[in-house]
Amino acid sequence: MTTPVFITIDTEFAGRHYEAGLDVEEIYERSLEPAGVGLRFQLETFARYGLKACFFVDPMPAMVFGLDPIRRMVETILSAGQEVQLHLHPNWAGAQFGDRGLTGRPHLYQYSMEEQVGLIEGATDLLVAAGAPRPIAFRAGNYAANDDTLIALTATDFLYDSSHNGAEATNSRISLDTNCIAPVRRGVVEVPVTVIEDSPGNLRTFQLCALSTGEMNAALDHAIDERHVAVTIVSHGFELANRAGTSPNGIHVRRFELLCERLAADADALPTKHFAHRPALPLARGDRPLGPDALRTGWRKAEQLWSNWVSERTA
Repeated sequence: MTTPVFITIDTEFAGRHYEAGLDVEEIYERSLEPAGVGLRFQLETFARYGLKACFFVDPMPAMVFGLDPIRRMVETILSAGQEVQLHLHPNWAGAQFGDRGLTGRPHLYQYSMEEQVGLIEGATDLLVAAGAPRPIAFRAGNYAANDDTLIALTATDFLYDSSHNGAEATNSRISLDTNCIAPVRRGVVEVPVTVIEDSPGNLRTFQLCALSTGEMNAALDHAIDERHVAVTIVSHGFELANRAGTSPNGIHVRRFELLCERLAADADALPTKHFAHRPALPLARGDRPLGPDALRTGWRKAEQLWSNWVSERTA
């Protein structure tokens, strides 16, 4: 049995750069192509290792800046042979050019089911107008979906959602157990973000900026050994750079390279997939997160300290 891997990249304008008053070109550069380790670097690395990745693109900044920056994202991704699916931060809907503030309701769960249908339909139209095929998979910004979101997605002909994240239970409000990491049908097929237990009772997202290489490898080993249905990994277009988008984060770049190397080496057991290929996913299995290990967690905390004190302070 193989365990499909979904490498998912949330591809969006970072609100902090908009709120800082940067112009659209600078926002694009720091959010999507920061310090030479953004979208194009990631796509080139995936191509070099023969990996598939899903780019969840948020088209909502088009409400402020027009479709051109979204079209640029979509064209870059599709020309590299990767897929575009829908991401949605609803607070862009209330932004106005030059206001330097995203003051609307930031979380999708704050909207009624009918309002969510309207937002999803509008965002889908924007994404398609920017050149993407009609999306069939969705992730809410900040994972901030609820059960109404799944109803809204079913009503708008989506097949997959990947918003459930047990490590982000404050925002991720779909009524599934926080330890749920196996796909389950809730109208659409919910494909949860993979999490691990880094200390007893505490979950952590399988994300480049959240786990060390040792933790990621242990989680992948666990998925193979336990024959998990899927592994869902998260990253962002800006995640390999410092928060200012001005310098690479060496720790994160190294993790990314080593993760790609591992997935390429174990492609028979851990094949990477696109949602568009509609891979067969057995549903409602009892897959459980990797359990805690004090040494693994301690090493990652040391890495994070270095990352925060060195990479984030590099101009």
